Amino acid sequence: MKALTKIPGKDFNILTLSDPQLGDSEWGKHSRARLILEYTVREMIERVHPDLITTTGDIARASQDKSYRCFAEFINSLGIPWATVWGNHDNEYGPEYIDIIADMYMEFDNCLFEKGDRSLGNGNYVIRIEENGKPVHGVFMIDSHDKDDYINAAGERSRVYSRLTPAQLEWYRAECKKLSDDGCNDTSIFLHIPIYAYREAWAAAYKTGIVESPKMISVEESYTDKFWNDGYTDSFGVLYEGICSYPEDDGVFSAMKECGSTRHIVAGHDHTNNFVIKHEGIKFIYGTKTGEGNYWNESVNGGTVLTIGSDGIKDVHHEIVDVSHML
Repeated sequence: MKALTKIPGKDFNILTLSDPQLGDSEWGKHSRARLILEYTVREMIERVHPDLITTTGDIARASQDKSYRCFAEFINSLGIPWATVWGNHDNEYGPEYIDIIADMYMEFDNCLFEKGDRSLGNGNYVIRIEENGKPVHGVFMIDSHDKDDYINAAGERSRVYSRLTPAQLEWYRAECKKLSDDGCNDTSIFLHIPIYAYREAWAAAYKTGIVESPKMISVEESYTDKFWNDGYTDSFGVLYEGICSYPEDDGVFSAMKECGSTRHIVAGHDHTNNFVIKHEGIKFIYGTKTGEGNYWNESVNGGTVLTIGSDGIKDVHHEIVDVSHML
C-alpha cells in the first residue's frame, strides 16, 4: 500500500485520464493524436495542479509495446505521482503480456502501480492519502479484466465485458476495514469497465421525454436541471453511447453500500460518456476521455478531477479541453 501526503489546509487534487489508447504509430513526432493528447494533459495540469494522476485503463492495445512505453515516459516526465489500472484492451493478450508491461511501469520513479495479489488479476492496490500521518482517503485501484463467458436466461452463450470476482470483493471489504480501523471512512474506486449499477443510476436520474435521445444533449446543457429527475438535479454530463458493463447485477454496488466508505466510483471504457450521478449515496462517475485515441467526441475531451479535503472527497468536476485549433 502506497501513501501520499496531503498538506493540512490545502486541497489534494486527483486528475483522472481516461482511455488515451494511442497506437504505436500515433506516437510519432508530428502525429496529431500525440499532440492532442499531450496538449490536453498539459492544459489540465496548468488548471488543476494535481497531486496525483490516475488513468482508468486502455492506455493502448495489447501488443503496442511502443505506445505503453511512450505514454509512461510522457506521464512520468511531468513530475507528478501517477497510477493506473488496466483496461480490457490492455488485458486482451492475457496475464503474461500485461505482467511485462506492469514490470516496465514500475521502473518509473513517479509510478505508484502495484501488482497486488496475483490471484485477483493484475493491479489491485490501495493508495492512502494521509494528512498529519493519518489517512483521510483511500483510493482503490481495481483490475476489471477483459471479457467473460455469459449465458443468458434463454441459454444463449456469448462473450461479455467482465465483472469483479467474488475474491476481489472480499479483498475490497478487507481493505476497507483496514482503513476504517485506521480512522479513514472515505474511499473511492477507480476501474476501467463500469459496474452494472451505472445502468441503474442512469435509469433513475435521466428524465425521459425531454429530447428524443440523450445524444442530442450538449455537454453544456447537461448542467441544467431540465434533463434530470427530482432528487438527481445535481447530476451532469452526457451519455452518447451505451453503458458497456457486465449485463446483470455484479454485486459491486451492494458491497460498496455494505462497507459504507466508498461514495465515489470512477470508470472509463465508454469513450463518449462522462455523466456524474449521485445514486443511493454514491456518485457514479465516467471519467472524461483524454485525447482522440481509438474513437472520441471532441466536445468530450479532457479529464476528471476529484478534490480531497481533510474529511475526504468534497468535489468532482470535469475539465473539458478545447482542441478545435488542432483539428
